[in-house]
Amino acid sequence: MAKSQLVYKGHPFMRKDNLIYYGSMADKYIIMMQILETKKVKDLDVATRVSLQLQLTDPNAKTRERIVKKSEKGSLYAAMDVASIWLERALRES
Repeated sequence: MAKSQLVYKGHPFMRKDNLIYYGSMADKYIIMMQILETKKVKDLDVATRVSLQLQLTDPNAKTRERIVKKSEKGSLYAAMDVASIWLERALRES
């Protein structure tokens, strides 16, 4: 049985602990998001500070050279909104 994969606006979406990767490593760019702060809302942890970076997937590029754009948002929703726009534009222009 194949493992199902989350997809958001046509791109894969993977989470490991507080890191979220949006996009495919087969493409030229991906988005990396890191949840920096959360708050409890009833029994749920809700992100209140999220760092996001548009990165090159080139394995030969140095770590600092991979970062194309970066920002910080006050919610996961706002971060995902910006991430989807950045990724679409970067992939369209590449």
